Amino acid sequence: MKRAAGDLAPALPTAALDISDAVIAFLLIAGFAVAYLFIRRRLAQRMERAVHELRTEQARADERTRLAAEMHDVVTHRLNLMILQAGALKVSAKDDDVRKSAEELRSAGCQALAELRDLVGVLRNGRTRIPDVLPDRLANLVADSAATGLEVTLTEHGDADIISPAVRRTMYRVVQESLTNVHKHAPGAHTEITIHCGPSSVRAVIRNTAPSSAPDTRAGPGSGLSGLRGRVEMVGGTLTAGPTDDGGFQVDAVLPAFVPT
Repeated sequence: MKRAAGDLAPALPTAALDISDAVIAFLLIAGFAVAYLFIRRRLAQRMERAVHELRTEQARADERTRLAAEMHDVVTHRLNLMILQAGALKVSAKDDDVRKSAEELRSAGCQALAELRDLVGVLRNGRTRIPDVLPDRLANLVADSAATGLEVTLTEHGDADIISPAVRRTMYRVVQESLTNVHKHAPGAHTEITIHCGPSSVRAVIRNTAPSSAPDTRAGPGSGLSGLRGRVEMVGGTLTAGPTDDGGFQVDAVLPAFVPT
């Protein structure tokens, strides 16, 4: 009996070892199962996110295509009619001033049509980069306004070639929208445009005096400045606008010199 009891003694560590191995195996299997479920869930989430992004991008592409079709079918058609009518007026008019005004209207319409076609191409093709606006276009913009009788002076400091193309485009739109507002709301006013191009920032100040005649009330208040402010903020800039003490109006835009294109 003693030897039998002694023979059972070495079996106890072996049984304990077998139990420990079983526990370790169970934990390993459980760990693999949890890891599998976790990875599967993450993959499912990524797949759902990818599908959502694809659907969103497809919806955007469909909307761009729809907008491009609307702009091409409606706006370009009206612009073409305007250009043709201006050309016909230039040919048939007997007064030199009328012919000159008709040619200016026709030329402006052709330029607007070309820019609209570029924008339609951007919408259709889904491109994120719009053709750059060259520096001399700013001088041409001022010359076009001066040709309509608006007194405009342009002063530039620094080198506009060193700033980011996106900033140059935004600066151009700031000046363009400001001159459009002067035409509508401050007829006969003198406008001063000052551009400062520094190594780290660009500033455009457009200031006009009080109008010499009553503005056209049919023009309405519009929403050009609010849209322009959003465009400036999109490239990391700020825009302030408001009346001046002498009865005029000032637009002041400060933009970074470089932003990702």
